[in-house]
Amino acid sequence: MDTRQDKETKVPKWPRMTKFTLSACAASVAELVTFPLDLTKTRLQVQGEAALRRAGVSSSTQPTYRGMLRTAIGIVQEEGPLQLWRGVTPAIYRHVVYSGGRMLAYEQLRESVLGRNTDGSFPLWKAVVGGMLAGGLGQFLASPTDLVKVQMQMEGRRALEGKEPRVRSVHHAFMKIFSEGGVRGLWAGCVPNVQRAALVNLGDLTTYDTVKHFLLRNTPVEDNSICHSLASICSGLVAATMGTPADVVKTRIMNQPRDPQGRGLLYKSSIDCLMQCVRGEGFWSLYKGFLPTWMRMAPWSMTFWLTFEQIRKTMGISSF
Repeated sequence: MDTRQDKETKVPKWPRMTKFTLSACAASVAELVTFPLDLTKTRLQVQGEAALRRAGVSSSTQPTYRGMLRTAIGIVQEEGPLQLWRGVTPAIYRHVVYSGGRMLAYEQLRESVLGRNTDGSFPLWKAVVGGMLAGGLGQFLASPTDLVKVQMQMEGRRALEGKEPRVRSVHHAFMKIFSEGGVRGLWAGCVPNVQRAALVNLGDLTTYDTVKHFLLRNTPVEDNSICHSLASICSGLVAATMGTPADVVKTRIMNQPRDPQGRGLLYKSSIDCLMQCVRGEGFWSLYKGFLPTWMRMAPWSMTFWLTFEQIRKTMGISSF
């Protein structure tokens, strides 16, 4: 007779492209539902930049929002409610590549490369390695779409400040970035982006996988929506805590003005950005936007994992 552990390890040989597609679909649903929180987070992270003050940007042009709710209300009042979804198209493009890639990579690492123990368990250290590798790889591939998303999210703010728009559409943004910085320009901010993704997935994938199977092995909880919800709540909190500092650095590097060669004018590297943030604004500047980050990651994680697990069940693929 099969034990619960045996059942957990039996994964039907479904095509990798099918699993990639299912992951991308679940991520797209989660992104559409929670995107306004991502926009709010981005606006909070770039306001009050010490580097902009040193560069001579007038403080009168800087955002004056305080807190997540006021920022969201301000965007609706000043720019319109639909602007809460500005940049959602490249965000979905990103998650098709990023989430599809990271989920497929993690599952392959867990089942084929790193391998489970003989009792069917997946050791924590392997989950950590697998989560960070999968997240870093997925984000590296999706970095150009993330760059476009961040720049489009800031266009509404630039319009209110009386500045000329930098980009008009997703296609225009890609072409503009490519024409100014070449292929390398499309990966601007890639290093902090990959660092953030590795940390976020250490929190998200590793925590979800570990908590879910801990519950299945050590509690009466069954492999159902309750189990998936509990695991996703834990994963969202850990991911937000570990990923916010790298997210702040990534956002500021991607949003900074650039010279004709595509080099950043405010920050030389992710380390330089990190040091400038701490020196100019204090350590807690690295957690600007933490509340909307967590409030986005929590429902995003729950929406994604519940959708992902349900789609797998409907398609006849074993639980993640």
